[in-house]
Amino acid sequence: MREPARILVVDDNPNNVDILKTRLESHGYEVITAADGTSGLARATDDAPDLILLDVMMPGIDGLEVCRRLKADRSGPFTPIIMITARSEAKDVIAGLEAGADEYLAKPVDHAALVARVASMLRIKKLQETVERQRAEIARWNEQLRHKVDDQVAELDRLGRLKGFFSPQLAEAIVSAGADELLRPHRREVTVVYLDLRGFTTFTESAEPEEVMALLAQYHALAGKLITHRQGTIEHFAGDGIMVLFNDPLPLPDATHEALRMVVALREQFAALRAEWRRRGYDLDLGSALAVGYATLGTVGFEGRRDYAVIGTVANLVARLCAEAKGGQILTDRRSLARIEDVSLVEPVGMLTLKGFARPVDVFNIVGLREGA
Repeated sequence: MREPARILVVDDNPNNVDILKTRLESHGYEVITAADGTSGLARATDDAPDLILLDVMMPGIDGLEVCRRLKADRSGPFTPIIMITARSEAKDVIAGLEAGADEYLAKPVDHAALVARVASMLRIKKLQETVERQRAEIARWNEQLRHKVDDQVAELDRLGRLKGFFSPQLAEAIVSAGADELLRPHRREVTVVYLDLRGFTTFTESAEPEEVMALLAQYHALAGKLITHRQGTIEHFAGDGIMVLFNDPLPLPDATHEALRMVVALREQFAALRAEWRRRGYDLDLGSALAVGYATLGTVGFEGRRDYAVIGTVANLVARLCAEAKGGQILTDRRSLARIEDVSLVEPVGMLTLKGFARPVDVFNIVGLREGA
């Protein structure tokens, strides 16, 4: 509400207008006037008064009709109306209140009563404006909250979808920091684990597709639980083959040991799954390999379809080692063994000629973990 408050006096009697104007201005109010109902409606619309003193008995549009029209218009702010009339019977007061008036003064207007009622109505208007401001502010906050909730729901949805491809830690990092920095091509030392089912090709030749899918679901569920627990990132699925990265895209302290613990635990827990499959006539086992080395990593593909890939000798080495692994074996090379020999028990396999490697590779089988490791 403006200061000083603007008061519109509507009365067809100039003497009454002058008296009211003089009294109100003496208290610091700004006073504007209208001589009939029609001009009163116009000034109420054009000049936006904070309070209206409205005579009831006027030629043409009387004060009651003016009051009804003003109160019927809900587009503007709340404007209190005080009806002024020489008729003070109860029915006239009721008629004014029913028309929408907020207060009533009888003629001749007592100065003290005038000042008191004007001050009271202006306090009510100020409170009303405060309520409206607070309502608008609350509506704005609610809208901001709604957008924030929508954004969070979208983020959770995106996070849920990303967790299908990456570890929870990586998925959350991508959502919070954006994928560009994490997934752009870069070079880093990684530990790579390759898992593969022995006998899977023979199994698929005789099994129904539904059996194959059910078996893979069990295998992937077991592997996925342990990979996630050890903060590995699945580089790709290839049917029964799974390549898992450690130390990328997010750095992982002690990555090689985490990879070792994951693959050893998987071999141990796979034994129960293998026994169940054997009861159902499926002769399958798990072969795996672990290798450490530098590689280039990042997204590959095209717009609309991208994968996260590892490119380098270490990826080829671990895949070739896994191809040589018998059921239950975890093969590694001498260079990788140097990272884990303090916590692992191994047996030599010998020098193997691996496809794509010019010289034979000294290979070892990881039998288990040392006591306390």
